[in-house]
Amino acid sequence: VAIMSRTRYEWTLADLALWSVGAVPVPVYETSSRDQVSWIVQDSGAVAMIVEDQSMMTAVAEVRDELARVRDLWCIEAGAVDELVAAGAEVPDGTVEGRRAGVGREDLATIIYTSGTTGRPKGCELTHDNFMALSENAAERLSAVVAEPGSATLLFLPLAHVFARFIQVVCLQAGARVGHTPDAKTLLDDLAGFRPTFVLAVPRVFEKIYNSAEQKAQAGGRGRVFRWAARVAQDYSQALDAGGPGVLLRAQHLAADRLVYGRLRALMGGRVAYAISGGAALGERLGHFYRGVGLVVLEGYGLTETTAPATVNTPDMIRIGTVGRPLPGVSVRVAEDGEILVRGVGLFRAYHDDPEATSAALRDGWFATGDLGALDRDGFLQITGRTKEIIVTAGGKNVSPGPMEDRIRAHPLVSQCMVVGDARPFVAALVTLDEEMLPSWAASHGLEGLTVEEARDHELVREEVQRAVDEANAFVSRAESIRKFVILDEDFTTENGLLTPSLKLVRGRITEQLRDEIEAIYAPAG
Repeated sequence: VAIMSRTRYEWTLADLALWSVGAVPVPVYETSSRDQVSWIVQDSGAVAMIVEDQSMMTAVAEVRDELARVRDLWCIEAGAVDELVAAGAEVPDGTVEGRRAGVGREDLATIIYTSGTTGRPKGCELTHDNFMALSENAAERLSAVVAEPGSATLLFLPLAHVFARFIQVVCLQAGARVGHTPDAKTLLDDLAGFRPTFVLAVPRVFEKIYNSAEQKAQAGGRGRVFRWAARVAQDYSQALDAGGPGVLLRAQHLAADRLVYGRLRALMGGRVAYAISGGAALGERLGHFYRGVGLVVLEGYGLTETTAPATVNTPDMIRIGTVGRPLPGVSVRVAEDGEILVRGVGLFRAYHDDPEATSAALRDGWFATGDLGALDRDGFLQITGRTKEIIVTAGGKNVSPGPMEDRIRAHPLVSQCMVVGDARPFVAALVTLDEEMLPSWAASHGLEGLTVEEARDHELVREEVQRAVDEANAFVSRAESIRKFVILDEDFTTENGLLTPSLKLVRGRITEQLRDEIEAIYAPAG
């Protein structure tokens, strides 16, 4: 049964109800294209669909002729829950119990389709044991986060993604309260009302919170105070790893807490002590900042194929700048070429109806992740890049674009960045501006009303982006450094197909769509 909806209570309700009778939920992102909806529903063999609202009903109607197996279509906003409850009232209890008793841990629980940065999405078959065994182990390791009296989280990441779905199961294991909010525009109000003790988010959310707070402080004449408090937070967090902060730093931290940190915590409801982050690298700067503020961000690493987390930092074992150590029941090793290999209780059963792809991904029981990394002497994993993204310049230099892009994206003015340079004489970058942050930045620089089109060629804006590029270049050799950049008119979004639903760059499509812009970067001068 396919589920196409934003994150809301009815999503979880349908998920658990389907599981309880042995049915197999198949998530579909609400932002999916016509072709993606058709492919996922057809390939999975779904016989029914649950959608959120009329707009999604319309999207499904466009491909209805291609969905020959789909017999039923229900709409949440049109009363699907009441309709299904009424229909279920006629089913004998014995029938329901029989279906429930027939479900085993080794049975198929869900088919989740990968984001598909290259090629068609593949359906990952995950079993009930994948979720149960891994969530039991995660709940134990993260007990201080999820199992304390009053533990609660507000889900706002897509439940179509394995990350949010897995955390939902962990909360059920640990007895934590779960809330849902589908609308990013009301997120701060919802956080204030629900008052979670922990949240899960991708690094872009933490970057946005930091950048927005800095811009607001700057606009209110408190920019210097905020920057001082940010430095104190980072110094304080680093001192926690080096014997503890001294008397002066503790006093500064206390003052900064009254002036800045308390307000930031209040934005998220006032009770948040932990955040679980995945999907991309957060970076040491923000990791130390948030811990210094009083919000410990526990970075983890995993994929759909590993039922989300393979590794995670835990409250008692944290190393900022890494994605933590393997969870119990999970093994991680790094191959000679640097690729991360994973096996264990969370490992997927197969790609749906695709034995060739399955055998290509599994090597003697180890899943080849496609990510590059390193394990330190204590078993903490650090992600260094992705095999398919490696750029080889005309001079033969291998460049991993991900870390550089992450550093540039951390700048308040930057929304997205893609590094290019494969078979080219030097490395360059395509940059888009953050339309939400631009007005406040422009106002603080006496440029009220500056549009994105005007900003891309404005000297001050280019200087600001150059600073972000220079900071990224400081971490790499000259041969790997970005020599040129271009600021684009249009952002990379899920709507225009240049980002996946999990906010990863669709590099092939971007390269194809922006071929002229890339060629212009490398065109001979004059």
